[in-house]
Amino acid sequence: MSSKPTIVLVHGFWGGAAHWSKVIVALSKQGFDSLRAVELPLTSLADDAERTRKMVAQVSGPVLLVGHSYGGAVITECGDQPNVTGLVYIAAFAPDSGESPGSITQQHPPVAVPNLEPDSDGYLWIKRDKFHESFCQDLTQDEALVMAVGQKAPLASTFGNTISSPAWKKKPSWYQISSEDRMIAPENQKRMSDRLGAKTIITLAASHASLASQPAEVTALIAEAAAAR
Repeated sequence: MSSKPTIVLVHGFWGGAAHWSKVIVALSKQGFDSLRAVELPLTSLADDAERTRKMVAQVSGPVLLVGHSYGGAVITECGDQPNVTGLVYIAAFAPDSGESPGSITQQHPPVAVPNLEPDSDGYLWIKRDKFHESFCQDLTQDEALVMAVGQKAPLASTFGNTISSPAWKKKPSWYQISSEDRMIAPENQKRMSDRLGAKTIITLAASHASLASQPAEVTALIAEAAAAR
C-alpha cells in the first residue's frame, strides 16, 4: 500500500477541476495514484467548503489539500479535518478569520478588476475578449480560448464570504506566489504567504494560471508537501 497521501485539488473562480489537468498528469507520473479534483458549485464559501469537506471525508487515509485562487479560501475554511496533513496554496487566497477574498482584494486591487462584469443573475464573469490578458497571459491563444469559453463564473456575493477559523493556523502550509498575477495582486500573495508561516514559499514568474503554465514547478511543490511528515 502506498504511503503517499490522497491529494485533493480545489479549483478557483472562473474555472473547474479541469484547470488541474497538467498537474494531475504530472502527479500521476510521479506515482501519486490517489488523486481527487473537487468540482465546486461556486455559489458560496459555505457550499464550496461543504462540498470539499464531504470529499475529504470519503478518504480513509491522510489527505493533502491543494487550492488554487479562491480554492485557497475553501481549503482554509474546511481544512481542519483530522485526516488533512497539510495545505498547499497555488496563487491563492489564504484569508484570516473574518477576512474574505473581497476584503483582501481591496487592499491591493489587481490590474484585471476592470475586466470583470456581472450578469443579470448575479454571476461575475471575466470578459471573454479580456480573459487571456487577465487570467493566463503566459498560455497560448488556443489554451486561453478554451479557458475563456469554459469559464465557470462564481456568484459575485461569494467574494464577500468570510473565513470562520482558518485551517492554516492548525495545519502546515506551502505557498506558490505568481509574480505576474493580474487576478490576485502579488503584493497580497506575499503578505498572505508570509502570514501563514509556510514551510516553503516559491515565487514563479507566472500568470494567475500557474497551474497550467508552469505545472512542473507547481507539481514539485505539491510533491514536497506530500512527502512532509
